[in-house]
Amino acid sequence: MGQVNRRKVLLGGLAAVTATAASAALPSWANARTTAAAPAIHDPFQLGVASGDPLPDSVVLWTRLAPAPLNPDGFGGMPDATYAVEWEIANDEAFSSVVQSGSVNAVRASAHSVHIEPAGLQPAREYFYRFRSGGYVSPVGRTRTAPAAGAAVNQLKYCFTSCQHWEEGYYHAYKGVVADDPDLVLFLGDYIYEKKSGRAAQERNPRSLAVPDDATTLALYRARHGQHKTDADLQAAHAIAPWIVVFDDHEVMNNWNGTTSPAPAARKAAGFQAFYEHTPIRSTAKPNGASIQLYRQLTWGNLARFHMLDTRQFRNAQVADPSGSAGPACADMRNTSRSILGSTEEAWLLKQFESHPATWDFLGQQVFFAQRDGDGNKATCESPDSWQGYEASRDRIAKGWVDRKVANPVVLTGDVHRHWAADLRLDYFDHSDPVIGSELVTTSVTSNSDDAAPPSAAWYANNPHVKYCKGERGYVRVTTTPSQMRADFMTTSDTSVYDPASVVIKNDVSYVVQAGKPGLQKV
Repeated sequence: MGQVNRRKVLLGGLAAVTATAASAALPSWANARTTAAAPAIHDPFQLGVASGDPLPDSVVLWTRLAPAPLNPDGFGGMPDATYAVEWEIANDEAFSSVVQSGSVNAVRASAHSVHIEPAGLQPAREYFYRFRSGGYVSPVGRTRTAPAAGAAVNQLKYCFTSCQHWEEGYYHAYKGVVADDPDLVLFLGDYIYEKKSGRAAQERNPRSLAVPDDATTLALYRARHGQHKTDADLQAAHAIAPWIVVFDDHEVMNNWNGTTSPAPAARKAAGFQAFYEHTPIRSTAKPNGASIQLYRQLTWGNLARFHMLDTRQFRNAQVADPSGSAGPACADMRNTSRSILGSTEEAWLLKQFESHPATWDFLGQQVFFAQRDGDGNKATCESPDSWQGYEASRDRIAKGWVDRKVANPVVLTGDVHRHWAADLRLDYFDHSDPVIGSELVTTSVTSNSDDAAPPSAAWYANNPHVKYCKGERGYVRVTTTPSQMRADFMTTSDTSVYDPASVVIKNDVSYVVQAGKPGLQKV
């Protein structure tokens, strides 16, 4: 079946959002009995389905039973009972060729979420999957496995985005993602927001939080995730392709770091647990209290390698914002003992750079990597929450890929609610310093940047490595081949994002990087 028809079938299954009650018309597997003692429930598949972290022989399949996902107690309307969840994965969307199936218990301690990790799948294959519980069948999702290690791959298309505040707009960007029919989707942080919108013009927020309190407990984090995942466009994007997900700060609280301040361990533990329960990540990432193994590596044959980073959990505390001035804060930001990754993750990443299994190395991470210099004065500092706040750590990573001869490094970034494209250097104040890589920064799905003025001509003169900035909502579409990487900066206007009936998605600008020739070239 062609791409258009396949998308039509998947979206048709999601249009009603809710699952269909089992009946005689459904296949025999869907009419099997579940846990006999569990009380009857109504449609538990309000949050859709998802897949993620594809390997050549496996992919994570996810769903959560939640007939009332907005309940403030965080249990999604589920009784305190165990429910059997049956699953199928098939070669076709009609499920006439089922390759694996099974059953797993969904329990209250995990908010009745399930993570299935079928093994023994074929590499570089498209599969379809679904779940059944309580007499209901979930929507159908499509996923795919990664190509075999070292296998020749001619093309990879993926989309990436970040920052989806529920109150601040509709998730129209995902309509574009679904239409693009990507092989992968990367989400680079702020999947939820733990707090209400801080916008001065509150009347511009088109949606309201069901539970307006700041999320500080496991129940409230679960309810906040549950509300975000009721969005039909987000569900459709999850159902169209596997996702690779990392968090940033708002999955716990604004500007949290590796210390217990401002976020205490109990709050981190609650945020991590709810994040795991609502994302298609592997059981190796299951939290242990206030600790979660999030950084990881995934490869796509001989074409691409993704280093998915955690720039929050192990970082030193941010220094006070120097706001472009000189002084003690600058010395702290440049202290060689400080790290945004922590020593263990830094060592892990540098070790990965020693091998070169793929043409392209993508660093999927959260905060701005390139220098942004407001005044052209090397003595002053700014942006302490970005890699600039940890200059020595940034230098170690950049020099690390240069010294280890990583041919085509590209940093992928979220966080700042605007599109950016920049080349990377070791010395940003020497405008003739060689380009050693590039950074692609996605704008947000909805989160605003109302107070961010566009860069001036003088600013660009101080930052000639920065090629582009755009303050609208959207995502980035990347098409990678053995010879080049193309990045299309997709936008949906702020006016559109406030209107559920207005969807305007366009390619604002495109850049390419030729393999073996660092530097962005505008198309």
